[in-house]
Amino acid sequence: GAPVVPEGTRLVLTTSGSTGVPKLVPLTAGALDAFTAWAGEFLGLDAGSRVLNYAPLNFDLCLLDIWATLRHGGRVLLVDPARAAEPAYLARWVRLGRPHVVQGVPLLFRLLAEAGARLRGDAVRHVLLTGDHVPRQVRRQLPELFPHARLHNVYGCTETNDSMVHGFDGAEAADGEVLPLGEPVRGARIAVLDGEHEVTGPGSGELLVCTPFQTPGYLAEPAAPDRFREREGRIWYRTGDLVERGADGRIRLVGRTDFQVKVRGVRVNVEEVERVLTDRPEVAEAAVVALPDPDAGVALHAFVRTSGAEVTGLQLRTLCAARLNRVAIPSRFHLMAGPLPVGPTGKVDRRRLQEHVT
Repeated sequence: GAPVVPEGTRLVLTTSGSTGVPKLVPLTAGALDAFTAWAGEFLGLDAGSRVLNYAPLNFDLCLLDIWATLRHGGRVLLVDPARAAEPAYLARWVRLGRPHVVQGVPLLFRLLAEAGARLRGDAVRHVLLTGDHVPRQVRRQLPELFPHARLHNVYGCTETNDSMVHGFDGAEAADGEVLPLGEPVRGARIAVLDGEHEVTGPGSGELLVCTPFQTPGYLAEPAAPDRFREREGRIWYRTGDLVERGADGRIRLVGRTDFQVKVRGVRVNVEEVERVLTDRPEVAEAAVVALPDPDAGVALHAFVRTSGAEVTGLQLRTLCAARLNRVAIPSRFHLMAGPLPVGPTGKVDRRRLQEHVT
């Protein structure tokens, strides 16, 4: 039968499904009120605000794009989902709608970067990168695309909503390989755990988050209590994200626990391989998936779409060899003529890539 919705629920979101089956995430009135109040204060939303909405209505980004904007009397500029992959359409919408806030997953900013000079985002006051790692070659174009905007790297999960924010400038956008996750937003708490040991100095582990905006748990999924843990008298969410705390105290995302695979007995983070590939100017997109192999047990396949320039599998292999452990070099490079397949939230659909091979 239908799942029982907890009393006090005002919204039900869904996770992206990029790392498994999408889950139903209920939000209480209190969580919704706390989040929209924080977002309005953080972005200075008021009756004159215009905010672009690129995300599907069941995605957590809509809490800011739509509900926070409407709460403070602003206007939402809804992108037509049927045209969400058209750079010219998006550029025209930004040019004519003149939004003050633009938030999106990497796909949105890659498309806007492709639009280039047609964009004219001079009205934008805040740009929020969220949902995944934005390649450096896309980030370095942001100051030109949005010359008057403050740039923010936002970290959050559907289960907790926005948890950490890092403000950065054009120099850091171009030079930093991976942007820091930033500081916890008001009322949020974070912890890094290596097993049961909390990492307080330099080191790495899984990120745990507790926010005023989080869900009390999944709908119709009683088998997922391991994700929600009581700690210090509060309920924390195990994000499944591996992070590293540097000597400077900053926390950076390393990758997903879901994306850690063993190749010839050595643990490899496929997201690190993707970052190396997308750092090359000729590469517009890259995704790496692990598939069964009769000899190695697991083989890495890299799917790469170029930005129009000529690039060969040998060149990509040489690039990886210079920066990665030998076992992390993909066994095969698939050069794709069109964009990589994405799911409803704009993240790469790795299952469809696997089907491309199998």
